[in-house]
Amino acid sequence: MFYFLDAPASLMLLLVIALVSGYAMTAREDLVAKLSLQPRRVIADKEYYRLGSAWLIHGGFGHLAINLFTLFAFGPAVEALLGTGAFLAVFFGAELAANGLTVLLQRDSQSYASVGASGAISGVLFSYSLYRPTDLIYLFAAIPIPAWLFAVLFVGGSIYAMRRSGTRGGIAHEAHLGGALGGIVVTILLNPGVIGIFLRQLGF
Repeated sequence: MFYFLDAPASLMLLLVIALVSGYAMTAREDLVAKLSLQPRRVIADKEYYRLGSAWLIHGGFGHLAINLFTLFAFGPAVEALLGTGAFLAVFFGAELAANGLTVLLQRDSQSYASVGASGAISGVLFSYSLYRPTDLIYLFAAIPIPAWLFAVLFVGGSIYAMRRSGTRGGIAHEAHLGGALGGIVVTILLNPGVIGIFLRQLGF
């Protein structure tokens, strides 16, 4: 718990996501339909709240566990680097960017729906990569690669998957890409000097 003394927002987000998602999956399955991102309903029914509600629920305990682990691993570090207010700006800015891109690309789909905090957490991960591009990230928990390379592979893989099918294996690649880009943009807006930090660590 002492790990979170300097990262209260990270702890709060972890608890909220775990509690609301767990409640929805075990006692209130109707919340999935009410809170999920459904582009057609955002546009046709003007249910704009869905742009900011889907991060609260997840599609299963595996999905929830992965997102909670990733936020646990990178959230406190980013919050320590940026401060609590700026960290929240990155998290929710990335979430809005993720959902905004999803609505734009899936606006004609009658059945598309997505849930989860993956977009927001992608933004946190990419914010971390701007400050610590040479730190190692373990791909599949086994293969060490620098954060900057992970970022390139992540964006490239998401774009490739989007061009093939829009979603694959239940993964909303639009949200991952939008969240990553949102995290980068918000971080730079908050601290333009991070560009120099990023380049210097890469030897430029």
